[in-house]
Amino acid sequence: MSIEIINVRKIYPGGQRGQAGEIRALDGVSLAVRKGEWLAIMGPSGSGKSSMVNLIGCLDRPSSGEIFIDGQDVKELSASELNRFRAEKIGFIFQQFHLIPYLTALENVMLAQYFHSMTDRAEALEALDRVGLRDRANHLPAHLSGGEQQRVCIARALINDPSIILADEPTGNLDAKNEELVLRQLRDLHRQGRTIVMVTHDPVVARLADRSIELHHGKIASQQIFTMSDEMQFDEVLEEIWTLHENGELAEVGRMEVDGALPVAIAIDRMEELGLVRKRVHGAADHTHKSVLNRCHEAIHPAARGIEHGEFIVEFTPAGKQRATDVIRRHRLAERLFTQALKVQNEEEIEQQACKFEHILSPEVTDKICSFLGHPESCPHGSPIPAGECCEKAGHADDRQTEKPSTIGKEGSENARLWR
Repeated sequence: MSIEIINVRKIYPGGQRGQAGEIRALDGVSLAVRKGEWLAIMGPSGSGKSSMVNLIGCLDRPSSGEIFIDGQDVKELSASELNRFRAEKIGFIFQQFHLIPYLTALENVMLAQYFHSMTDRAEALEALDRVGLRDRANHLPAHLSGGEQQRVCIARALINDPSIILADEPTGNLDAKNEELVLRQLRDLHRQGRTIVMVTHDPVVARLADRSIELHHGKIASQQIFTMSDEMQFDEVLEEIWTLHENGELAEVGRMEVDGALPVAIAIDRMEELGLVRKRVHGAADHTHKSVLNRCHEAIHPAARGIEHGEFIVEFTPAGKQRATDVIRRHRLAERLFTQALKVQNEEEIEQQACKFEHILSPEVTDKICSFLGHPESCPHGSPIPAGECCEKAGHADDRQTEKPSTIGKEGSENARLWR
């Protein structure tokens, strides 16, 4: 369901909010949100974020301008029509939960049904089950954790199958574990094709969206699309998986450390959607972990990380393996270029430049660098450089090895065979 905001102003008259003079919460804002898009709204306190959500959610009316939701001009709707429109089309997730304290989790969800049409206990229980709270259905809000209360809010928001989800600081009161649970559920909603408009102060949370806008003084000051920057983090994750496999280690969610704006677990979820990796549940086969030296990034991956094994094992798909091969090849060729041809001695500078080159070199330029360097088989640290088409044409790829077989138990051996 699409949203279109055209030259919208929201002005509060003088004397409200304890201030003299009128307050321009929104001042000539125009914005379009595509059907199925996830938009993050950021900005300092008082910038107009909540006012915009209230207008999109039909909880308030603009002072001027137009708001179209799925082609419907909402200002043309009467109060009763607006209530019906909101109940059928929009689901709300609030930072403060807004659960009725004397109603159980199940009853809070059923309350949303009541205002929509009629209650259905089985359907409400199923909604709680989808957010993992079936066994907490009869608990009062006071007996639920903050994360559990927020998941009740999500179940309540979804009970009437809305096309639009409005989330106002949905993770603002949660610890890291519950934040990840809630964000995963929002991502599931996004995959289902729902439109999400989310207010957040956290730039990491905002990066889960397709796009973010930043409000200042009631105006859109900037916007950002995250696809390109996320792609760079995906390259870093692929490089990490490659290095672990190259050293006979399994890549496991919870034991991988990769810099980037997205939490590694969520980055891997996105990569799975893109067909770059696949996850499988950690099996029962015994294996141990060892320290791994990432010779590209000079980073030690210690065996002890506070958990024995990760939640999932991550493996390359054919497309992911090819992309990882290209990333590793660009990085290690760049290291060769700076040490062999440009005679750079500073290891930190070499590393910084190689990390840039791994994201930007085209296949044509990569092959030219490889040919210029004489098709080297290893980087300055001794790690093998995957062969490219230019190596094959020059007859330098026949004996090139790009991996070391793993001997870390049944799961590790299986993973090594998959990776080859």
